[in-house]
Amino acid sequence: MALKQVKFLPGIDKQNTTVGATARWVDSDNVRFRYGLPEKVGGWSSLLTTTISGVARKLHAFVDLDGNRYVAIGTDKSLLIYFEGQLYDVTPIKTTLTSATIATTNGSATCTITKSAHGLAVGDIVQLDSVTLPSGTGYSNSDFEDKNFQVITAPTTSTFTITQSSNASATVSTGGSLSVKVFERVGPAEQTYGYGWGLDTWNTGGWGSAASASSITLEPGLWSLDNFGEVLIATIANGKTFTWNAGAASAFANRASTTTSNFSTSANPTSTRLTLVSPTTRHLIHLGTETTIGTSSTRDNMFIRFSDAENINSYGTSATNTAGSQRLQDGTKIIGALKAKETILIWTDNALYTMKFVGAPFTFGFEQVGTNCGLIGKNAAVEVDGIAYWMSPNGFFAFDGTVKTLPCTVEDHVFENINRNKGQQVAAGLNNLFTEVTWYYPSSNSDFNNKYVVFNFGETALTKAPIWYTGTEARTTWIDASVYPAPIATKFVSGGTGAFPAIVGQTGLGQTTLFEHEVGRDQANADGSTTTITSFINSFDFDIKPEGTDGEFFLSMRRFIPDFKTLNGNAKITLAVKRFPAQSSTDTSLSPFTVTSSSLKFDTRARGRYANIKIENDATSESWRFGTINLDIRPDGRR
Repeated sequence: MALKQVKFLPGIDKQNTTVGATARWVDSDNVRFRYGLPEKVGGWSSLLTTTISGVARKLHAFVDLDGNRYVAIGTDKSLLIYFEGQLYDVTPIKTTLTSATIATTNGSATCTITKSAHGLAVGDIVQLDSVTLPSGTGYSNSDFEDKNFQVITAPTTSTFTITQSSNASATVSTGGSLSVKVFERVGPAEQTYGYGWGLDTWNTGGWGSAASASSITLEPGLWSLDNFGEVLIATIANGKTFTWNAGAASAFANRASTTTSNFSTSANPTSTRLTLVSPTTRHLIHLGTETTIGTSSTRDNMFIRFSDAENINSYGTSATNTAGSQRLQDGTKIIGALKAKETILIWTDNALYTMKFVGAPFTFGFEQVGTNCGLIGKNAAVEVDGIAYWMSPNGFFAFDGTVKTLPCTVEDHVFENINRNKGQQVAAGLNNLFTEVTWYYPSSNSDFNNKYVVFNFGETALTKAPIWYTGTEARTTWIDASVYPAPIATKFVSGGTGAFPAIVGQTGLGQTTLFEHEVGRDQANADGSTTTITSFINSFDFDIKPEGTDGEFFLSMRRFIPDFKTLNGNAKITLAVKRFPAQSSTDTSLSPFTVTSSSLKFDTRARGRYANIKIENDATSESWRFGTINLDIRPDGRR
């Protein structure tokens, strides 16, 4: 019998059955589509020889006036700057406690620090300074000096505990002297639901009133990062706004602060959900902020306040400036905002608004352009070429002047398996080179991002059909190539502890790796090792379909001829068959078949009503781009 070519359309279809998804692929991992053909994604390489403590939630790349490039990294514990292959800690200091004392217990690594009215909570990060230990502890001053520690307990308003990396050799009553630099609190590593009265943060609900067990949300530690020229503007979600001047003398010796010379934010609101700088007018915009500046209890999650133009520390409205405010109506809180073409897009949990510069006397005009299309998380939207794409709690949307629902061939797969209690952890990323918008999200059984879904807007425009695909390689942040020549992203692994900034005596805080993407074919790790990037794609279940039979006959296969557009190293092809749609497929004998650049054909013997193919790789230095396959298939009876 003549060979039969089996053709496949681009994209993954999980809305249909594996038999009903005619001519489509039905599952994939680390695979993208380019000009209609599936291929393994490019590799990624660590930009550092160390890992970062905690989980990164925001990246922002910018340049100074001399053209030097920086990446600001906001984690659940710190604010870092990546520059010329090095990390610098610029986390703002909340306060410094002086004249504290310390006590140790023989055989224990737990140290108790005494300082009246310390105001610390479990999880806070502190740095010790000017340390003079009492005698006999078995430690030296250098074991504490300029070291970071995490508050383990805070049993009283006057005492808290930290953990050293080794045990004390004696019990020593409180003594000595030291200073405690308290880092600004960012927030927890993950979003949490199901708490009631008394949950941090203060002012989450009405004081003294009961709250149901599921009514209070503790959001993860998030940052807003933007730049005002060469000055980084960093806002802790539901907290203060800080600046860090890349152009200052000895810039890396300075921490972000509210009192940065010439770029103070001391007059800014003290409790804001998120901030950004308007791209043309240079107003600093606070979204979900205080109605009375400096009084955090007045924070209104739907209230917007913007500074005077070119003055990020001026908010008093007058006839001679352009500062102002506005309250949105549709929704309960502002979730996110994005700079787009000639406008700023603002999402609440239910609606989409535009914010446009209109000049005096109002400065900005606000218009609601969509409803029932809210944002699932602060970082779940991207913009490219004047079009915004985002994930809502109930689907995918686009805005090009009009809100549109994005038809999605994997929608049920995503929304039936996403952890809806962790929506603020969803991270969207743009890879414009391959016209991809990717959303990284936690699955229903995961606390952290472990899945992704991709919308390929370029392939969609080319084929006039929605092109989506899925996978499991997770990221917590992503920025596209712009300031840097390739995309940069972060990968978080729970367990273990990152090396920078070092937190003495702590394990299990998790670690983040900073990766440059579309580099090579493998994963190059911070420790110098190389990890294989495995990939696969699975086809629909096809049948011979003689005229008018539609799956009535069994089929028999004797050989197949694969066609690869490119192949570096090897790839594997697995043929699988089954008799009925409800059955699981069974790999044919001799599968998987190893394909090399010199492979011409493969002999096999298989019989079934339906068959499917799987393309994959499982070794380093491998990449592939698959074309089509020709099969020697013939009808083989009805029984």
